[in-house]
Amino acid sequence: MDYRIEKDTLGEMKVPADKYWGAQTQRSKQNFPIGGEKMPFEVIRAFAILKKSAAKANNDLGLLDKQKADAIGYAADQIVEGKLDDHFPLVVWQTGSGTQSNMNVNEVIAYVGTEWLKEQGSDVILHPNDDVNKSQSSNDTYPTAMHIAFVLKLEDHVLPAVRTLKNTMNEKMEAFQDVVKIGRTHLQDATPLTLGQEISGWQRMLEKSETMISESLRYVRDLAIGGTAVGTGLNAHPNFSEAVTKAISDETGKTFKSASNKFHALTSHDDTVHVHGALKGLAADLMKIANDVRWLASGPRSGIGEITIPANEPGSSIMPGKVNPTQPEAVTMAVTQVMGNDSAIGLAASQGNFELNVFKPVIAYNFLQSCQLLADSMLSFDERCVQGIEPNYEQIEKYVRDSLMLVTALNPHIGYENAAKIAKQAFADNTTLKEAAVELELLTEGEFEEYVNPKEMTYPK
Repeated sequence: MDYRIEKDTLGEMKVPADKYWGAQTQRSKQNFPIGGEKMPFEVIRAFAILKKSAAKANNDLGLLDKQKADAIGYAADQIVEGKLDDHFPLVVWQTGSGTQSNMNVNEVIAYVGTEWLKEQGSDVILHPNDDVNKSQSSNDTYPTAMHIAFVLKLEDHVLPAVRTLKNTMNEKMEAFQDVVKIGRTHLQDATPLTLGQEISGWQRMLEKSETMISESLRYVRDLAIGGTAVGTGLNAHPNFSEAVTKAISDETGKTFKSASNKFHALTSHDDTVHVHGALKGLAADLMKIANDVRWLASGPRSGIGEITIPANEPGSSIMPGKVNPTQPEAVTMAVTQVMGNDSAIGLAASQGNFELNVFKPVIAYNFLQSCQLLADSMLSFDERCVQGIEPNYEQIEKYVRDSLMLVTALNPHIGYENAAKIAKQAFADNTTLKEAAVELELLTEGEFEEYVNPKEMTYPK
């Protein structure tokens, strides 16, 4: 392999000739052979947005000439467009401030920007620290990049996926609004409701999660940039924070603002814990929805079988003809991971010592993985399962007809204790409620039919 020599404050390093990073990135690559989880590209691209915005702010404030600012902007755009992905090799398991990844971005931008300047006929050289990292520290850039990445991922991927699944649920809710079925509480028979009403509970879960996630986002719109090393803003212009935050908002089309207290912004990630808590709430709802779907579709002959779902693939390598609820299973596994991520994020966020939390990369990694898993699983669940849900009318009607809990409608007419006698008699004799009521001489057939109407029980007056 061909190499070139790069230098940093510790000396010389051999860097692969075809890579754009510098000495500090190479040191990190060699010093942290831990796991295989790379720094999420969402963070890298958020860094690029930040570097371009910082260069613009520094130029506007008279601290960086336009030629350098333009070169930084050009290189940053290349990163955002995904054209330089091969030049970001570092793993999550590095320094807790994310310094190596900050320098990886600085070095790549400096290299690409300098090459671009050469093409323009300029002999200006970008320095990764003095120019690309100007007015910044890893301690304020990494949490800023985290928040940019979180807002983009949530608004552009997670929330649209929630809306897609919610809209499908709404369609199913309306389509099955008059399909009367038996309810279940404590895994036991309960009074009837409609399939549309049951699905409306799922739809409302998604609607409420969408609202809670959207509302929680305001906390991660605060950016730490401008705090530099410990929150004092040393080596940054007094107006830098506001200027760069505005530039980031303009660049992304999202709303961001400068954190009012940079000491908090560097050492605390309570805001991320709060937002991920809303994601965990969504995960809990998806677990319930997916489990309901697979239970209601269980069978086909020995389960509940009140609904049918699409048969996407053979379900067994040994049992011919078996079809399994694989989409609900995938959802439940994904949300289990999200719940685990919530524990990791909460623990990592508790480790802010003095002026800095040094668990930032693991927080970012887990948060973004949760976003990806939730968005992907919801879209797959929607397309390959929920859209194909249909009622099994014969099975639904059988359960309603056989249910003992229809007796609840008799309470206002003959009292709780007499109604209980009917239910117990019907169960003991394996007869219908009507037959038991007549046999016990508590009601005539006509009275029973007048009082016990499953559909009316779903829309009580």
